[in-house]
Amino acid sequence: MAICSNKNMNKKKLAKILIIVILIVLIGTMVYFISTSNKGQTETPKYNNTEYGFSFTLPASWQGYSIVTLNWEGNMIDVQNGGKVEGPEILIRHPSWTAGNPRQDIPIMIFTFSQWDLVQQEKLSLGAAPIGPSELGRNTKYIFALPARYNFAFPVGFEEVQQIIDSKSFHAF
Repeated sequence: MAICSNKNMNKKKLAKILIIVILIVLIGTMVYFISTSNKGQTETPKYNNTEYGFSFTLPASWQGYSIVTLNWEGNMIDVQNGGKVEGPEILIRHPSWTAGNPRQDIPIMIFTFSQWDLVQQEKLSLGAAPIGPSELGRNTKYIFALPARYNFAFPVGFEEVQQIIDSKSFHAF
């Protein structure tokens, strides 16, 4: 009887060890597949501008984007107080953009509150368009806007840029 109970105990210990080994192998296999399935995915690029306080989340296809910094220019409409007014404009440029094959940029005009008030009061003209820029967002120091008719030339990628803007990818902080 003692020999039979030892054999039963050994079988139970062996069964427990076998179950533990199978569980370890299964868990290890799951961890391996989860970690390798994420390796082929590209991270979503995000442009952060700490100088002006905003960010723009972009689709994976924009990985490797570049930034072009310009100045927008406007004219005061009042003849007595006439003159030029300038402010920064940042273009987020698709990585496939070339001089021979330009694509639609994401243009972001940056206004102070006083400049924006002049635009809204139609005292500051930013171009021939009968409409002004459209607001993307604001923080405590700046108002961010898209230029009027920025995509009316219908360059390659204008639909994608519109989808990016419509997806509320812009965030001021």
